[in-house]
Amino acid sequence: MRVLHILNDVTDQGNGIVNTAVDLATEQARTGVPVAVVSDGGGYQPLLERAGATHITLNQARRPLQLLRAVIRFGKILQEFQPDVVHAHMRTGLLLAWVWRRFRRFVLVGHVHNVHDRSSILMGLADRIIVVSQSVAATMEGQGIAPHKIRVVLNRTLQNQRQPQLDEIQPVQLQHPAIVTVAGMTSRKGIAELIEAFESIGRKFPTAHLYLVGDGPERNIFEQRAQQSLFHERIHFEGFQAVPQAYMLSADVFVLASRRESFGLVLIEARQAGCAIVATNVDGISEALDDGRSGVMVPPQSPEALARAISSLIGSADERDAWRKQALNGIEDYRVSVMAGEVQSVYEEISLSPNIDTETNVVWQK
Repeated sequence: MRVLHILNDVTDQGNGIVNTAVDLATEQARTGVPVAVVSDGGGYQPLLERAGATHITLNQARRPLQLLRAVIRFGKILQEFQPDVVHAHMRTGLLLAWVWRRFRRFVLVGHVHNVHDRSSILMGLADRIIVVSQSVAATMEGQGIAPHKIRVVLNRTLQNQRQPQLDEIQPVQLQHPAIVTVAGMTSRKGIAELIEAFESIGRKFPTAHLYLVGDGPERNIFEQRAQQSLFHERIHFEGFQAVPQAYMLSADVFVLASRRESFGLVLIEARQAGCAIVATNVDGISEALDDGRSGVMVPPQSPEALARAISSLIGSADERDAWRKQALNGIEDYRVSVMAGEVQSVYEEISLSPNIDTETNVVWQK
């Protein structure tokens, strides 16, 4: 079965969609599946090629003339590679494939990584839609996507070819107790709430430090907010880190304070690192934390709840140790090979179906 993945780019700058797609493609190639990745390129190209996946460059910029060129070029790519499955991870690629779905014989799989983006409903044009959690599945159904098209495949990317193995990672030297988050610097990730929660934590624990690992468009806003804090000297903006597990391995408490989160792949990485975890109970986070058995869950957008949960863990070594052990329970289920096997089952199911409906199959809400 020949598989063609399409996404905007393969940049190695912490984009969870790109990371998951690259992990999946490299794992498929490792097992002997003929794989091509179509994108505008980026830092993961050498990794893909070393793994045996072909990278094909395609500029998908959303400008009318460029999109027309992309449609024509993508038709040539389809003719040359002859995929059995086109696996689209982003909207533009999905639409390019859908245009050609009427003229070329392949099955079209859409992959919904971010349910907070309402335009993800366009993935309903695919023959099957892979979603990253049961929460995303429910949201997509609520937006009018036919339930029979949806398949849940959790993000499982441990033991990938993109990152070093955990025992090869040297922990960074942090000041303790160390509170660590790894997230994009956006409001959706709850960075403002975490900084506000640290006001309370900082008073109770005079040696506590907060480390914010990641970059994003609102970083300057959060840096200005942190400067207004009484404890600004203990709030550290670390920027993008290619191997964030180096911070997780040194953390006393790992926090993900998101307002929306389709799954929270970073939580799986934090679990693998044996972190005591505090996270907000939104969307797919409970699935990443085994319904709260692998980490403490608090209401979203509540600095007070965050502060209480983090303070409780900082204040009790026994409690931290207990949650660290819980985080590791069942972590082997999140290997990338497991995800690749589940995705393969989706491919086989749809390719063996005798009556593939090439219409949209979207049940639009009135």
